[in-house]
Amino acid sequence: MAAEAATIPLLTPSKLGKFNLSHKVVLAPLTRLRSYGNVPQPHAVLYYSQRTSKGGLLIAEATGVSDTAQGYPDTPGIWTKEQVEAWKPIVDAVHAKGGVFFCQIWHVGRVSNQGFQPNGQAPISSTDKPLTPRIRANGIDVADFTPPRRLRIEEIPQIVNDFRLAARNAIEADKFISCFDGVEIHGAHGYLIDQFMKDQVNNRTDQYGGSLENRCRFALEVVEAVANEIGADRVGIRLSPFQDFMESGDSDPKALGLYMAESLNKYGILYCHMVEPRMKTAGEISDCPHSLVPMRKAFKGSFFVAGGYQREDGNKAIAEDRADLVVFGRLFLANPDLPKRFKLNAPLNKYNRDTFYTSDPVVGYSDYPFLEDNA
Repeated sequence: MAAEAATIPLLTPSKLGKFNLSHKVVLAPLTRLRSYGNVPQPHAVLYYSQRTSKGGLLIAEATGVSDTAQGYPDTPGIWTKEQVEAWKPIVDAVHAKGGVFFCQIWHVGRVSNQGFQPNGQAPISSTDKPLTPRIRANGIDVADFTPPRRLRIEEIPQIVNDFRLAARNAIEADKFISCFDGVEIHGAHGYLIDQFMKDQVNNRTDQYGGSLENRCRFALEVVEAVANEIGADRVGIRLSPFQDFMESGDSDPKALGLYMAESLNKYGILYCHMVEPRMKTAGEISDCPHSLVPMRKAFKGSFFVAGGYQREDGNKAIAEDRADLVVFGRLFLANPDLPKRFKLNAPLNKYNRDTFYTSDPVVGYSDYPFLEDNA
């Protein structure tokens, strides 16, 4: 079986900086809305440990950097002592099974409303352009977004500092005991960093708007601050230059992706995690002439790809050197033993979209069966 596994590209070992990975199947950062009161919960211990394999990489769900960073109910944070303490048993469980665990740190920017903000204030963004209301992922509730307040230039360093402190909280808890192995900066999917980068959102006329260089300035300031705080060898970033999530499209996504890939090389960060152009909207694959290959070639660190991957095209992406690792979301959510199933080419559990974003601590969360449960 070992010899057979060696012929499956996704299941070959990989070196990710100082981390020795046993395979190239990565757990995507998946928002699950089960961190009550923005505090990680004990049920997350089981959820993450179920999806851990020795030498496997997991990226934790998007985790708020401050009290202004939230835009959804019950998403975790890492800006208070209580939150940092609550992450520890979860991280310990992943490490106990030999996993490598990164924390995705984010700020939603304008994808929020006054109800999620301290003192009922307006959400902050690169712009004051409001988002149109939309049906939430459950298909029933309507998400209303409060018109955002455009950040003043003098306020931007504080937001950069929030990312820096969140990274420190993730890494330096108890001096490297019970701490994450690294952080992934969430620069994708129409959230705050993306709101600065994309020209269909950013209508600023100062040094953070206008030119491509100016629009990427905030993102790169965050990267630099986080890398200086915890070491570039513990930092990744997720980008989605081609996506139009949350009304955050760009007129020249290829130029944006290339500029960011090349600019990130200056900071020597560990990896760049990009979403495939074919994922125009969340969960919807479409035909697309674009490719991430130019960004893969431009970026000098490890390159991760995500976006609707299955076993076959994931193997192909590795075999054709279009990626170093492949990130799986919905398949991993529904198949806690996904690397094993890929190894055996076993059938996969079907995911239930209706329970992706419910608050139940078990149903649709930790109750997906393992292969042996099906036997």
